[in-house]
Amino acid sequence: MLRSLKALSALLTYPTLELQQACGEISEVLEKETAIPFGQRSQLHKLLSELATGDLYDLQERYVLLFDRTRSLSLHLFEHVHGESRDRCQAMIDLKMQYEQHNLFMSSSELPDFLPLFLEYLSVLPAAEACETLGQPAHIFAAMAERLRKRKSAYEAVFRVLVALATAKPKDEEVSALLQLPDPDATDLAALDAAWEDEPVNFGPGSGDGCKDGLIARVRGGLRPAPDMPPAKSTRAVPPRQ
Repeated sequence: MLRSLKALSALLTYPTLELQQACGEISEVLEKETAIPFGQRSQLHKLLSELATGDLYDLQERYVLLFDRTRSLSLHLFEHVHGESRDRCQAMIDLKMQYEQHNLFMSSSELPDFLPLFLEYLSVLPAAEACETLGQPAHIFAAMAERLRKRKSAYEAVFRVLVALATAKPKDEEVSALLQLPDPDATDLAALDAAWEDEPVNFGPGSGDGCKDGLIARVRGGLRPAPDMPPAKSTRAVPPRQ
């Protein structure tokens, strides 16, 4: 198992006093994880320093502007590959079932594709399987890292590490396709409204979006447990978002 995945999960949760107080422990876990390249560990420590010493209200405001108000930086994985299409509900159900098979139970306020929750799930899998599964949404991580780089955000480091840990590396054309989607500034309310505008849902033969459907199938396929793998025992530790 990769304990660092649970540490990365915590770094992507809504900043709280508890998270600030846990930064020292998170730093120790990341330092012991040799799978993370040294240079990227240094970048993670920059984020940890910001979280540990920054004004909590400023940290919370920054988090909301980045991950809640900006659709292109949404921490809900299925948002990037399938928006509001009709298959999203079934994908959520499938993912929730995978969590429950590993004794990871969600609260009623959580969605299964929330990245911190997804990373916590991967942290209880064997390391090789976790890294293989990370390869499925690696193109999402790469695109988000690039968007965060342009914003000069220390959160970029988390997504660079996820790409580095993934067994399969993202394809350039898939990353480029995501980067071509709207990426408005969080203070541009009109652009944000346009980006979040509901997409039409079509039914019937030929109504699906082949590109999106194919990507979501790959993400969901990577979440299927290995045959005869015994269930892992896990305790929820990710604090709820406020």
